[in-house]
Amino acid sequence: MKLLRWIASLAAAALMSGAAHAETVTVFAAASLKNALDEVGAAYAKTGGEARFSYAASSAIARQIEQGAPADVYVSADSDWMNYLAERKLIVPASRRDLLTNRLALIAPADSKATIRIGRGMPLAKALGPGRLAVAGPDVPAGKYAKASLSALGVWDSVSGKLAQAENVRTALQYVARGETPFGIVYDTDAKVEPKVRIVGLFPDATHPKIVYPAAVVAASNNPDAAKFLAYMGSPPAAAIFRKYGFTVLPRR
Repeated sequence: MKLLRWIASLAAAALMSGAAHAETVTVFAAASLKNALDEVGAAYAKTGGEARFSYAASSAIARQIEQGAPADVYVSADSDWMNYLAERKLIVPASRRDLLTNRLALIAPADSKATIRIGRGMPLAKALGPGRLAVAGPDVPAGKYAKASLSALGVWDSVSGKLAQAENVRTALQYVARGETPFGIVYDTDAKVEPKVRIVGLFPDATHPKIVYPAAVVAASNNPDAAKFLAYMGSPPAAAIFRKYGFTVLPRR
């Protein structure tokens, strides 16, 4: 209810100011959202709005916002980086909402015959052989989730020296897709949009913090349509698109 009242107040302000046309909303979003958000943006355009997207690791775009990058909406792949901006008063607190959740997947090249049963003490280091495990970097949400899972399963120490760390989860995905690494850890949704990889298995949700995608309006934005696009991401048409790409849509609060 708090979010709805805030959106309504901004919409009323826009009408009173005589805004005659939609303003382009600049959205800084986690790389794992690219395919889904591109489609959400296209659907939003049919309502008369316009959004453009900048995708990168949640950590990278949070720091860009901190440095003054001109963003209207921020969508992170974890709560930590949203909290980072909130602590610095760089988002509008009343606008913040959790949109989606996801699963963490172990992947291999599509033509690989390798199989590993994900569980405590799994022989991942042995399966890697001389190869490396593609993961997002340590500050990136996907990398943090991966480390948490591997630690919970008791295999982190055996693979921590065999990592191919990437700047974001989509780059880690491409390491595997190109056959540069025999295995990688990405989101389930990433693997589903890349035909050159296959999912070996999903990590148990209990082995890592819940994967959450929060979104908020950036405090420095004066774009009245920022709240409109944020609301659209939680609409039934957008939810259907997110589900199509494998995300779980969280209920509105």
